Amino acid sequence: MKSVSPLTAPVTAAESLRRIALLLERSRAGTYRVEAFRKALKVVDKLSDDDLAARVDGGRLTELTGIGKSTAAVITQAVHGELPEYLESLQDKEIGALAAGGEELYTATVGDLHTHSDWSDGGSPIIEMVRTAIDLGQDWMALTDHSPRLTVANGLSAKRLTEQLGVVDKLNRALGEQFRLLRGIEVDILDDGSLDQTDEMLDQLEIVTASVHSKLKMDAGPMTRRMVAAALDPRVNVLGHCTGRLVTGGRGQRAQSKFDARAVFEACAESGTAVEINSRPERVDPPDELIELARDLGCLFAIDSDAHAPGQLDFKELGCERATRLGIEADRIVTTWPVERVLEWANSRRQ
Repeated sequence: MKSVSPLTAPVTAAESLRRIALLLERSRAGTYRVEAFRKALKVVDKLSDDDLAARVDGGRLTELTGIGKSTAAVITQAVHGELPEYLESLQDKEIGALAAGGEELYTATVGDLHTHSDWSDGGSPIIEMVRTAIDLGQDWMALTDHSPRLTVANGLSAKRLTEQLGVVDKLNRALGEQFRLLRGIEVDILDDGSLDQTDEMLDQLEIVTASVHSKLKMDAGPMTRRMVAAALDPRVNVLGHCTGRLVTGGRGQRAQSKFDARAVFEACAESGTAVEINSRPERVDPPDELIELARDLGCLFAIDSDAHAPGQLDFKELGCERATRLGIEADRIVTTWPVERVLEWANSRRQ
């Protein structure tokens, strides 16, 4: 798996806008900055080359809704065959490893079991997530938008999830052997350990990442029972961000949930459910001591990006550094496996 490599002139306007948005996402820049370039990209994608060139020559780019002064400057320089100055400055600052250490494991990591699109609370269409995953050298990825009760994240009802699965299937037919997008969900673990989606829909999915998003301050006893039930559920493949903690970022800090980690990880080891090493910088979840416990109990792991935008798919570098430092062998990390082995593992859980 490769990291972001710099673009050089000549570069198209669309490529420039896409790369700027990606680098801003990767650096965790403000959403409004990213959206400016994503909106401009949507406008440019609808224009023919001749129309775009005519608007550049006539100084009429900013007449288009969605293109402002900064994005117009980028487009103009790209159309003139130059590397846009703003792109060049971002590449000078933002291209490079996100973490020192873990490079070998990052190269071996060819998939992702936790990603989001604009169907729920992600910021980009499915195709943009896939395009970036391919550019980063991934072979496969699970699309895991949220389940219905997480309304704050625009969770998918059974009807909307059915529609999304049709989009995924169509995209896979177009991709052929180039890349595989897995039918998935990040399903909410409800208070009693049941899953927030119908049995019929769960049976149609290839990957289920299950996470706690509500009542994170539940007492340790019922929280443990809740998580153990999910870990033992044969439809669950990954236990996502298990402590629910936040250590930094715009949402502030949040203490980790209280539960019997040994009991939860023993359930994961027994059932073959992978413990997620969530790579988002604001989560760093689980903390090191819990990863070590899961390691010693024989658990499988999934190093996931939990990406909500294309530029965040690279966050796995951070998870790979932690796994390497804590002595997790690559073969125990399902996101290093080829997609055929991943599907065999996921299906074996349901037999």
